Amino acid sequence: MEVRLLLLALICLHSAPRWASAQQPEEATVIVKGSTKIAETDENYVCATIDWWPPEKCNYNQCPWGQSSILNLDLDHPFLAQAIQAFDNLRIRLGGSLQDRVVYDVGTESPCSPFRNMSNGLFGFSDGCLGMDRWDKLNGLFQKTGAIVTFGVNALYGRYNVRRSIWAGKWNSTNAYDFVKYTISKGYPVGSWEFGNELSGHGIGAKVDAKLYGKDVTEFKSILRQLYKAPLSQPLLLAPGGFFDQQWYSQLLQTSGHGVVNALTHHVYNLGGGDDVHLIRKILDPKYLDRAEDTYRDMQLTIQRHGTWASAWVSESGGVFNNGGPQVSNAFINSIWYLDQLGMASKYNTKVFCRQTLIGGNYGLLDTQTFLPNPDYYSALLWNRLMGNGVLSIDTIAPRRLRAYAHCRRQQQGITLLLINLSNTTGYNVTLQNDINVSLGKRPDLQKRSSFTQRLKKAVSWLGSKSSSDTKKREEYHLAAKDGNLQSKTMLLNGVPLELGDDGSVPAMDPVIVAVDSPVYLAPTSIAFVVLPKFEAKACS
Repeated sequence: MEVRLLLLALICLHSAPRWASAQQPEEATVIVKGSTKIAETDENYVCATIDWWPPEKCNYNQCPWGQSSILNLDLDHPFLAQAIQAFDNLRIRLGGSLQDRVVYDVGTESPCSPFRNMSNGLFGFSDGCLGMDRWDKLNGLFQKTGAIVTFGVNALYGRYNVRRSIWAGKWNSTNAYDFVKYTISKGYPVGSWEFGNELSGHGIGAKVDAKLYGKDVTEFKSILRQLYKAPLSQPLLLAPGGFFDQQWYSQLLQTSGHGVVNALTHHVYNLGGGDDVHLIRKILDPKYLDRAEDTYRDMQLTIQRHGTWASAWVSESGGVFNNGGPQVSNAFINSIWYLDQLGMASKYNTKVFCRQTLIGGNYGLLDTQTFLPNPDYYSALLWNRLMGNGVLSIDTIAPRRLRAYAHCRRQQQGITLLLINLSNTTGYNVTLQNDINVSLGKRPDLQKRSSFTQRLKKAVSWLGSKSSSDTKKREEYHLAAKDGNLQSKTMLLNGVPLELGDDGSVPAMDPVIVAVDSPVYLAPTSIAFVVLPKFEAKACS
């Protein structure tokens, strides 16, 4: 038996897939604990945003928005609808920095004017306007594609600037009331309304006191309860759509009270500005990536202490602020950051994770000019299709540059594992293990490295007690950059470029089928989704 195991080990080492590195890989072990879930996401966890920025929005001598805003996006572009439909009910959040200066052209006497440059305006722009004909057309797209809509409401309407970035005064709810009423009258299904954008804590451009904000959120909740007559039709109320500040968020929950805010929303831009020359280094640094974990943990604790009725959402996350980083946010390297954030946030009961943007800036899932998918589009689509809402705990015997996340499989039996290799020089042979083969009540020594033969023995029996021909295979989806160029906009799936069909259709993203009792080979700076259909996970049954 010992000889057979060693022969199997040699076969595994010499039968690495064609995207594998020639360098000798290191050994690693991932132990998945399938007995209980540690967290749960919403069924529609993956979300993307559409912003308000006009073409004149520029940073670092670049103006990457073009015609990609809520007000001017080509809603009839053939690639757009197909890209949304591929997700089966993609959640789309309409909002962004300028949402608190948007007037809704319903029940008003003022002309509906677009945003224009204004030196003393918020973020350098005047007020803008959403016409109801445009709102009608947007909803035509959403209904055609099955999108789930989150709309960000103007929370500064009626307020006034006191000094610097501080805004005071009571929120004027009349325009929002008329807009919500119009939306209901047209039968447009808005799944959630978000109150304000980046007004919490120190604010970004403008800030509002938490107690004042809490009172206005309560008023908006009463409007929703009044206008949505049937209890089952009540949409969710989200707030505050800003950067997490524990004291401010706690005060918001305490002021608004039980059951008012359904989800606390926060934004994540943890990589720096679009002109930062160290973006790639940050993405590949596990210590740097781990800093974001504190925010997710603190958000979870704030809800547990002050608002158990609410959940946590990331309603905007671009990684790199100020339009994203060219040749980073729209390149393969960003999928390492993006998928790691999706995995990390899910461990702390984050229900929804909205990516800035679906299209627009340098961080769009779709290219702003061509509407062709950037690498992160395919990463988001694979997550959406493979990772279910049940989050499982794992232990790893591996260097920190190997990241691993495990979920119940999406709407099917088994689990899906996400593996990310941050090292640009070292590949890993990852042995997979179920915790039913680890002594109960005894935590494995993560520093102690057993021999490869011992780990392979465990891997052969890792599925547990079930035994059939169906247990002998797994599915693997390996993602890598074309020609090894981390800044490439072409992503390879199992060595094949991902490209749209001539008709704009999303390509088939088929796995390779691998023997379940062999280690998973993870090449340097690559990503793999591993689907284990017969994994014994009681939490997923």
